[in-house]
Amino acid sequence: MELKINGKVKLILDTQTFDSGFSKREFVVTTQEQYPQDVKLECIKDKTAMLDSLAVGDDVDVSFNIRGNEYNGRYFVNLQAWRIEKGAAAIAPTPEAPDTALEPMAEGEDDLPF
Repeated sequence: MELKINGKVKLILDTQTFDSGFSKREFVVTTQEQYPQDVKLECIKDKTAMLDSLAVGDDVDVSFNIRGNEYNGRYFVNLQAWRIEKGAAAIAPTPEAPDTALEPMAEGEDDLPF
């Protein structure tokens, strides 16, 4: 099952590197719904580079996995992003795009092939 979230990038934190060599980078996406939610996700290891091309305010679609673990009787849940795409709203239309406006048909004109 592929989990996805879309919204605007609210915050991108610096990469954290630990003594073991493990690295992660966290970011926050604000959903665009009636009651917006700020959702913290993380990228780990080589996936941290995915955040380099993003900026606060970008519309994104994020695919992620849920990871849960227990440590000293406490339970933790992390949302680990594995793909980030800039959303359609962030892509500006090109001047070469065809005009999709509909024009009225002349009386008696028929566009049906039969």
